[in-house]
Amino acid sequence: MDNHIKPADRLQEVSEYYFSRKLKEVAKMNEEGKDIISLAIGSPDMPPSEKTIETLCQVARQPQAHGYQPTMGTPELREAMTAFYQRWYGVELDPKTEVQPLIGSKEGILHVTLAFVNPGEEVLVPNPGYPTYTSLSKILGAKVVNYNLREDNAWQPDFDELENMDLSRVRLMWTNYPNMPTGGNAQKETYEKLVDFARRHHIVVVNDNPYSFILNKHPMSLLQIPGAKDCCIEFNSMSKSHNMPGWRVGLCASNPTFISWILKIKSNIDSGTFRGIQLAAAEAYRNSPEWHEEANIATYSRRRVYAEKIMQTLGCYFDPNQVGMFLWGKIPEQYSNCEELTEKVLHEARVFITPGFIFGSNGNRYIRISLCAKEDKIETALHRIQEVFGRGE
Repeated sequence: MDNHIKPADRLQEVSEYYFSRKLKEVAKMNEEGKDIISLAIGSPDMPPSEKTIETLCQVARQPQAHGYQPTMGTPELREAMTAFYQRWYGVELDPKTEVQPLIGSKEGILHVTLAFVNPGEEVLVPNPGYPTYTSLSKILGAKVVNYNLREDNAWQPDFDELENMDLSRVRLMWTNYPNMPTGGNAQKETYEKLVDFARRHHIVVVNDNPYSFILNKHPMSLLQIPGAKDCCIEFNSMSKSHNMPGWRVGLCASNPTFISWILKIKSNIDSGTFRGIQLAAAEAYRNSPEWHEEANIATYSRRRVYAEKIMQTLGCYFDPNQVGMFLWGKIPEQYSNCEELTEKVLHEARVFITPGFIFGSNGNRYIRISLCAKEDKIETALHRIQEVFGRGE
């Protein structure tokens, strides 16, 4: 290649996503016949509801369904999204002006950052937290300022610490409840404090809320708090709650002005999702409470039993009250860092689990186990780990 051609400077701000890099190693080990069991990534392995799939197939057979769709989404999808928020959270949204369909939350992080943050301005990112909050902020020229989440505070923001920070250049604050990776649940008190914090400091709080239906019988939304729509945005993805990670459907909800700014960015970047996916997603939003109980709570509860036994076998401490599709545990003192343990598990027990350092420095002594594997696979992973580490407690 021409040695005079250089990549854009922004590539120096980020490295290849951990899972992208590590899955290459796992694939090579599988090619060598090592049969690695992955308990690392949160990709639901169950299908959407049958009506969802039927709707997609029906629409796909319609000759007129394959043209470009409106970037703001079909009326059917926007109305289904607002009905979903009313039904489950008791939050009223105007389907024409207060909700915007997204191609998943990752896309939403991009659009919101472009809409609200100038290069050089600051964003508050949780530590530990979803790595994309950091990487996309850096790619777009924003300055990342971490705020701490700690186990002794139930993985909630420390508002005294936040108030002592220089917030003069902060435009956005990313939050994620129920929390990933820690499983810390949403709390009404935290939501009330976030709305007050946003209002007083003229900061937009963006709550990423894809896990409220996973092992959690009391879903909450930041928008339930009075005044939240004036200064906050909420994402909600169908990937986890509706078993649709590959469909790439999510939403953001806020006031009409914020939504119009986000749409202005989005309309210059992509076009609307295929009509069949939009109408099928609208059908999925009408899933019954019984479907959510079996597809999410019951299934993940059975898998969680094995994940807890893995944590016990590894000598890790975990909070039994955490929610979501992962189990987060603190490693024993004998290991210098979490990757020392996860590499031992990978190469000796042939099980891939996630080291907590990828979520920030406050995750250095934690590991994360995904519940997105069939029970027989998780049970086999447990037996392999027991052979290497002993029977545990």
